[in-house]
Amino acid sequence: MAEYIVMPKLGFDMREGVLNTWLKKIGDPVSKGEVVAEIESDKATLELESQVAGTLLQLLHQAGDVVPVGANMAIVGHEGESLPSLTGDNGSGETVEAKASRDHEPVVASPSAPSTGSPASAEKAMADETYPGGVKATPVARRLAEEKQIDLLDVRGSGPDGRITKADVEAFVVTPKLSPAVTMTTPSISPATVEAGPESEEIALTRLRQAIGRRMVESKTTVPHFYVTTEIDMAPVLELRKQVNATLSDDQKVSVNDLVVKAAALAVRDFPNLNAAFAGDKIIRHKRVNIGSAVAVEGGLTTIVQKDTDISSLSKVATDNRAMIARAREGKVRPDDVEGGTFTVSNLGVYDVDHFIAIINPPEAAILAVGSAREVPVVKDGQLGIGTRMKATISADHRVTDGAEAAQFMQRLKELLEKPLRLLV
Repeated sequence: MAEYIVMPKLGFDMREGVLNTWLKKIGDPVSKGEVVAEIESDKATLELESQVAGTLLQLLHQAGDVVPVGANMAIVGHEGESLPSLTGDNGSGETVEAKASRDHEPVVASPSAPSTGSPASAEKAMADETYPGGVKATPVARRLAEEKQIDLLDVRGSGPDGRITKADVEAFVVTPKLSPAVTMTTPSISPATVEAGPESEEIALTRLRQAIGRRMVESKTTVPHFYVTTEIDMAPVLELRKQVNATLSDDQKVSVNDLVVKAAALAVRDFPNLNAAFAGDKIIRHKRVNIGSAVAVEGGLTTIVQKDTDISSLSKVATDNRAMIARAREGKVRPDDVEGGTFTVSNLGVYDVDHFIAIINPPEAAILAVGSAREVPVVKDGQLGIGTRMKATISADHRVTDGAEAAQFMQRLKELLEKPLRLLV
């Protein structure tokens, strides 16, 4: 039975994507999970995996089209299958979506119905509680959103795997302007008017640069940041890394950032307010600890997310991060690489940076900024010597946590890195 491939939501704030190229042509077999196209979001170029299996019967969009989240992109079914349930009212065999694509007006699947045209597919969508476009919501949340005329694409889910619950919709009703998916600006401040002259040039902002600018304005104008810095003796963890890497092949070696990420995961588990999000009149604490790592890519940065970091082995953290960072820099990020983060680490140590503060990545409640580990003069037991020290700073949302709790988190992080065997357990 024919079904649609739809534009998925690749990141909580994604509204649309650009279809770069189809990797399949009409008549080709398609397996579920197989990469069928490359799309560009405001974060990176990603591989679109088919949500269905069969034969590719029709392409509803062409390279270069801007496709909204949830829009139908292609039809997959049995070879030679007729598509009466997917055709327009004129019976010509042309789908409504195909006509819209031809007219450059893509049709988005209704938020209250599945994106396929079959009863069986509708039952499957309800059983999976999956919102068109990959936005998961419980039936109660869907019904409440429909009653309140709320677009679920604007709501941040706090349930398992980011599923939207009734509480999430209710929180959005109370404070819709604080929803992380809503583009926010500073109403009282306008950018200065600057015109390019003969000694300057204009460079159009990329989608990635636009997204970074939008999110940073949102964060700094809506989230009350505060900062706590500590200095960590890195000699023990660097020695541990040396011993661990001596037993591993080059493609398995552990980086300093992997050790910091693992330590941050264990520390944040002890302080759940830092593994949380602000939701109007409540705090949403996440049950999973998914640590994001900021990665510099061409034209900006993105954040890859290692899942269940607190219970993953150090080698798994290292392997996952290495693979995701490589994909990010090659422009081949997968949707799961950038979704589900609950806490972020931004590490500029490789750039010989002593100390910096980072801007919180909404809707997360905190971000950890890490500088270089360097040899410096230290006083120990009244004696002057040389030690290896690293400065780290947490930026935290004062609506969710306070200075004392953030300081305790930093103490725990310091303890884990200065007595690092716990990172291997």
